[in-house]
Amino acid sequence: MKKVYSSATEALDGLLFDGMLIAAGGFGLCGIPELLIDAIKQAGTKDLTVASNNAGVDDFGLGILLQTKQVKKMLSSYVGENAEFMRQYLAGELELEFNPQGTLAERMRAGGAGIPGFYTKTGVGTVIADGKEHKDFNGETYILEEGIFADIAIVKAWKADATGNLVFRKTARNFNAPAATCGKVCIAEVEEIVPTGSLDPDCIHLPGIYVHRIVQGAHEKRIEQRTVRKG
Repeated sequence: MKKVYSSATEALDGLLFDGMLIAAGGFGLCGIPELLIDAIKQAGTKDLTVASNNAGVDDFGLGILLQTKQVKKMLSSYVGENAEFMRQYLAGELELEFNPQGTLAERMRAGGAGIPGFYTKTGVGTVIADGKEHKDFNGETYILEEGIFADIAIVKAWKADATGNLVFRKTARNFNAPAATCGKVCIAEVEEIVPTGSLDPDCIHLPGIYVHRIVQGAHEKRIEQRTVRKG
C-alpha cells in the first residue's frame, strides 16, 4: 500500500468535500499540520467543522481557513490568540463548541478506539454541561461526552517511515496522537521520512496502522508567544 505522497495537495486528493468534519493535531502553533491546512485552503473546501485544540493565529495555521470563511464550526478548548475567530464568533458567523482540553483529547481518543461516548466529571455545573446527559456514579455526578469520529485527521510528526510509523516531538504529542486515530483517513505531514526499520520500536508514538498517507515538507515553525528579559 502506497503511503508516501509528493505533496500535501496530492495527499488530500479525493478526500475533501464540503461540510466534512476534520480532526487537526497541534498545540498552539506547535506541531500543526500547516502544509495540509494550506492545501485545504487552496482546494476551497467549505462549511467545515474542525476539531482542534486551538484555531491558530490570524494568518497562520487554522486561522487561514477562518480568513477565507471555510470553517463553519470549531470544536476547541483554546481560541485566545485569534482575533478573526473572536470577530466571527461574536458576529454569529461561526459556531463554537467549547471543550475542556482533557475532554477534547479524550473525545478524539475515544473515537479512535470506537467508543461512542464516556462520562466525565469535568464541566459538571458549568455551561459545558448544558444539554448533556447527567448520570450519578457512587454519589458523584458525571456528564456524557461523545467520541469524535472525523472524516479525515490531519497531523504533523517529526519523523516517519514509509509504513506510517510516527514519532512526534515534545509538545506536538499533546493532540496529534489522539487526533490521528479518530479520522476515517489519517494524513500526516512530516519533517523527515526515514528508512523502514530504522526507528526504534520503543520510540514510536503512533503505529503506522493508523496512518494512511504521508507527505514530507519544509515547515515554518513559528513561535506563538516570545517572552524575553531585558538585556
